[in-house]
Amino acid sequence: MPGRPPRLPDRVAVLIAVVGLLGGLVLYGLGLSSRPLVPSSPKWPALVALAVMACAELLRRNAPLTGLAIGTGAFVLDFCSGNLIATTGMYTDLVYAAVLYGPQAAYRLIPRATEVLTVLGTLLALLLTRSPEGLLLGIALGVITVAPAWTGVGVRVHRDAAEAVWLAAERTALLAEMDRREAVGAERARMARELHDMVAGHLSAIAIHSSAALSIDEPAASREALGVIRQNSVQGLAEMRRLIGLLRETVGGDDPAPTPRLDGLDALLDRARTAVRDDRFSFVLRDERGTGALPVPVELAAYRIVQESLTNAVKHAASGEVGVGLHRPAGGAGPLVVQVTSPLGDGRSAPRAPGAGAGLVGMRERVALLGGEFEAGPVPAGTGEVWRVRAVLPVTEEEAK
Repeated sequence: MPGRPPRLPDRVAVLIAVVGLLGGLVLYGLGLSSRPLVPSSPKWPALVALAVMACAELLRRNAPLTGLAIGTGAFVLDFCSGNLIATTGMYTDLVYAAVLYGPQAAYRLIPRATEVLTVLGTLLALLLTRSPEGLLLGIALGVITVAPAWTGVGVRVHRDAAEAVWLAAERTALLAEMDRREAVGAERARMARELHDMVAGHLSAIAIHSSAALSIDEPAASREALGVIRQNSVQGLAEMRRLIGLLRETVGGDDPAPTPRLDGLDALLDRARTAVRDDRFSFVLRDERGTGALPVPVELAAYRIVQESLTNAVKHAASGEVGVGLHRPAGGAGPLVVQVTSPLGDGRSAPRAPGAGAGLVGMRERVALLGGEFEAGPVPAGTGEVWRVRAVLPVTEEEAK
């Protein structure tokens, strides 16, 4: 696998290298350089050190540690052969860049290393010169190494803090977007459940009676079926208008239509009886809720569970009794238990009306949102089996107040 091509130096690095090189050449031409460490040594190596330092500057961003290592060697050569201020200035920038752009280890170690180097250099200068001038050399070494290193530390701390704030803001925005999408999805699912629960029963009755009107060539039966179709159409439209009213914002202080309550179960069973029109079916309500108040979400969930269960019974149940039971412990404390049972068909006959298969899913989701328990399936009853839908909806004392 071929290696990645080397990155080109950035504009800042090229600018510093060019300015430093030209400035050093001007200073050398004017003779503005310090004396060599060894008096008899030539000064031309300072030009070599200047050129090497300028080349090292090109690495300040892409390879800062390599640039610092090369620059350190050039700085030692420059110091021994007659120091140029341009070379020293570029070296301080290499120290700064190594701390700012280098890895975490360099960020932690380089400032400490410059401090140790300054102390050792000061002691060595005092030992060689045996005069206070050695302190001046130590101070100069500290300015060249320690000051740019700690300047790089300060800039890097602020840069990392700014990046952390930016990342936190980006993460917060991402979480907010995820919450928004989740809220939109949950609201769409709620709207879908409401639409399904309100309209499915009426459409099922319309489908059953329209099929009967088409298959029975009797004017009286056709008129009766058309009457039931009209009644369910009107009720379905009313339910749709109520749902639209709930979704719209309130305008002019008008309140949306009231939420269905369990007191309306008698009317719900009457509509189911009208939809079937079969003497072999009976719909019975056993209300054992007691006198305790129920929270609106619990009542709405219980109403929709009974509504969807009756819709499924109208579509699929065999002849017999469809029982709706509401039970809550005496005293108005404890969960509300909703149970709907219907005769189980033999599975060979086709349903009286088509369905989407979303009813059980919607009921299960409603119960899960309230933290309750839900089960649906065949259970033994007498000599046969019945289909039972059972939901336990928890009611806390705070919610019931």
